[in-house]
Amino acid sequence: MIKTIRTTIVALLFVFSFQFMNGQISTSFQTNSNLSKIGLGYNFNEKLWGELRIYSGTSIEEITPEIVLNYNFVQRECFETYFGGGVVLNYFNGIVSQVGVQIKPFENVKNFSFVIEAQPQYNWDYEDFYFNAFGGIRYKFK
Repeated sequence: MIKTIRTTIVALLFVFSFQFMNGQISTSFQTNSNLSKIGLGYNFNEKLWGELRIYSGTSIEEITPEIVLNYNFVQRECFETYFGGGVVLNYFNGIVSQVGVQIKPFENVKNFSFVIEAQPQYNWDYEDFYFNAFGGIRYKFK
């Protein structure tokens, strides 16, 4: 009983803590002909945001997270461009950098965007360089 009350209190504090944050949570899905990944992001402010992406198409033992930090360098009403970097671990092991554009095609749904991203990657296990390009969608929760 006490454990249930404690869990409920912690859950409520977690939910209500989002009221005091200045950032935004976002979710994304990106794909190309070989790979797909889903992401959960957090906008620290208007320019800086991070995202945890999980590659699909791998087995449970090979779940592959990618952690990136991005910077929006051009922001307009209908698009944003960004660049950033991070790491990818497990099935792929290496560092990534990316440059992308988020296109907001619908005037009445500014939180939705199409994403086009170029992502060079250096895999230190194979000591090789790869170039990936992804297309996808992103939604920012306010």
